[in-house]
Amino acid sequence: MTPMDLLYGIVPALLVVVGILLAGLSLRRVLSLREQSFSTIRKIVEGTSLSIVAMVALALGLNSAINAVILHHYRAQMPGKLYLVDGHRMRLDCTGSGSPTLVLDAGLGNDGLIFSAVQPTLSATTRVCSYDRAGMGWSDPVSTPRDADHIAEQLHGLLQAAGVSGPIVLMGHSIAGIYTRDYASHYPGQVIGLVFIDASTPFQNRDPAFRREMRLGGPPLPVRLVTQAMFVLGIPRWTGGCSQPFPGFGPARAKLQADERCHLVVSSPVGESANFDRSGEEAIHTGPFGDLPILIFTSDPATAAKFHEPSNLRAAWDRMQANLKKLSRHSRQIIAANAGHYIQLERADLINREVPLFIQQIRGTAPPPTAWGTTTTE
Repeated sequence: MTPMDLLYGIVPALLVVVGILLAGLSLRRVLSLREQSFSTIRKIVEGTSLSIVAMVALALGLNSAINAVILHHYRAQMPGKLYLVDGHRMRLDCTGSGSPTLVLDAGLGNDGLIFSAVQPTLSATTRVCSYDRAGMGWSDPVSTPRDADHIAEQLHGLLQAAGVSGPIVLMGHSIAGIYTRDYASHYPGQVIGLVFIDASTPFQNRDPAFRREMRLGGPPLPVRLVTQAMFVLGIPRWTGGCSQPFPGFGPARAKLQADERCHLVVSSPVGESANFDRSGEEAIHTGPFGDLPILIFTSDPATAAKFHEPSNLRAAWDRMQANLKKLSRHSRQIIAANAGHYIQLERADLINREVPLFIQQIRGTAPPPTAWGTTTTE
């Protein structure tokens, strides 16, 4: 039994049973009050209180059960296939054809659906595979540490299980930028290109500008427990948290992406956050990668300013993004005009134009950039 089965299967069933029992006991007590010699005020107060307890217990049990049923339906709509990796199921969704295979790795708290605005177009150029890291989307949570080395190893096992032997180009968003670097270091013969989308960098948390902003390890345990309880009870669903799809997705993917917000296993993203520093230690010595083609997409500083991002924080981020060019003699950086952190959503047009060109340049079917090591705004 997986944590997902426990949280969104067994627990809702138990909550329904407990709700029915509490409601029954409360109703029984309310009826017995008529025969008691208590004052009228006590009978009213106790009867009202017990009635509220009964209704709340039933409502919470019913909400949790409905949420579990909807989750079951959601999981039945899974795009792609599940593969066993060290005894755990992981989802991989491959579309298109051609070589190299472009492998998409999502940021913290997201699964492969986050690339739904770009994967269809990218698939017209080559084979594209998005996947869910352990504990996200349709992939089972695991007990192993959620650090870069383990995550890279699990991705390698997933690609092997699916028969994706290479060559591959890795495209990582946010924290996945660290994971893709780690993968390229461990399996250099398989990786022939890297794409970073506003990617995190090793030890960014140790930069003075980020030290106060990054809360490694995630929220305290009581907050995690309360958050998980809210998801199990279905509260995000009934407050509209599952009805806000991202733009640019097809109808089916938009519904799936919106619904995925309501069945989080909190320990999975928290585990990655808690291991951020460890992942940095594992990835800090990755590279330089010689002439490995690297394409870097960076969010627009002007867009960050609109949301009042601290100037010192933005300056540190821009410096780290520019430093990514040092990973290879064949690298270039594109600042995505008017885009925030989720460039694949806010500037899908840019990704859909530049990444196919990047793939063609790797193949040798398109001329290389006129100058490596440049930064442009597009």
